[in-house]
Amino acid sequence: MQASNADAPCPIGRAVGLLGERWTLLILRNANLGTTRFDAFRAELGIADNILSNRLARLVEAGLLLRVPYREGGRTRHEYRLTAAGAEVLPVLHALAVWGEEHTEPAATTGSMQVIHQRCGQVTTPGGVCQACGEPIRREEEAWVRPWLSPDPITLAAPILTDTTGTAETGS
Repeated sequence: MQASNADAPCPIGRAVGLLGERWTLLILRNANLGTTRFDAFRAELGIADNILSNRLARLVEAGLLLRVPYREGGRTRHEYRLTAAGAEVLPVLHALAVWGEEHTEPAATTGSMQVIHQRCGQVTTPGGVCQACGEPIRREEEAWVRPWLSPDPITLAAPILTDTTGTAETGS
């Protein structure tokens, strides 16, 4: 966290200190949508390696992502998996998407981003309860449609949960 906001009494100030740097929310968006590997983040975002490395390290340090080793071609590399804390940023991302749709001009005429409640198939609003069917929206029932990339809904990635020994397991 930035020193200027790390000890701020206001939780918004502390959150902005962590999440307010350029690229951070986009990295978390992509992690929530299933991106895990450095090269994939770089390709999807068009971000410079040094900036991506810095942001990923800060998100790992803050407990929003977990760095998990894997082997590829005889070399150990790392994936960045969403933690429960990283998954809990989702309502902020949803609210920003809604705000952006209402108050900014789209770059192209590709259609609006939508967050779908897969259980009933309706577009949702932030808040955790589907306004169409009245049911609570569980993470595994939520999908995002980004029409500029694909017309197909993308189911959210399951966060990694850690037990008291620090052992990681995938959860939903």
